[in-house]
Amino acid sequence: MTTSKSARAAAERKRAAKQAALAQRKAAARRRRTIWGLGTLAVIAAVGLWIAISANTGDDDASLGDSNGLAPAPSLAQSRAWDVTIETNVGTIELSLDGEAAPQAVASFVSLANDGFFDGTDCHRLTTAGIYVLQCGDPTGTGTGGPPYRFGPIENAPGDDFYPAGTLAMARGMDDASSMGSQFFVVYEDSTIPSDEAGGYTVFGTVTQGLDIVRSIAEGGTITGDADGRPALSVIFTKVTAS
Repeated sequence: MTTSKSARAAAERKRAAKQAALAQRKAAARRRRTIWGLGTLAVIAAVGLWIAISANTGDDDASLGDSNGLAPAPSLAQSRAWDVTIETNVGTIELSLDGEAAPQAVASFVSLANDGFFDGTDCHRLTTAGIYVLQCGDPTGTGTGGPPYRFGPIENAPGDDFYPAGTLAMARGMDDASSMGSQFFVVYEDSTIPSDEAGGYTVFGTVTQGLDIVRSIAEGGTITGDADGRPALSVIFTKVTAS
């Protein structure tokens, strides 16, 4: 009897161990799919991370864009360089936007900035392995928010999938070239970000000052300690202006 009970207990422990191992494998697979799923961003196979964005479903201030919910016209970028100042709770970051190479993205960003859309928003995502980006621009802070419009196509994406440190690029949905809104990411270390079926990611500017601030945020890691998550150091945009 005792031997039988011991055998059943051992068998139960073995089954429990197998179930726990299976659960762990399934959880890891879910994380890889999420990361890879670019249901929010696209990232690198080696680490199974993903970067670029969310499937923004924003329905924020309807005064942004035109009355039909269309993005600002590319002509508003004036085919010129724009200077952007982002004042944050951890310092000031300066950007230069390329209105000639990425007129639609620049027109949208400048319009949103000067309408105060980014004021009071935070940076909701940080990746620290494989690719190195800080993602911002979501008014909901969830990775799913944005303005009441989406735009495309992809502009000025690198042909070799290489995004040098200081690059400013638009986040978008997986395999969807027309899903860009307000979310963008700053590359703080050289990164290779694989294209998907839609292509690469719209590069619309560079960081001209304050990249060290972004790197200091990255050094703080994520709140969970994972390589992909919300930054442990809260980054809040107090004022964003473009001229």
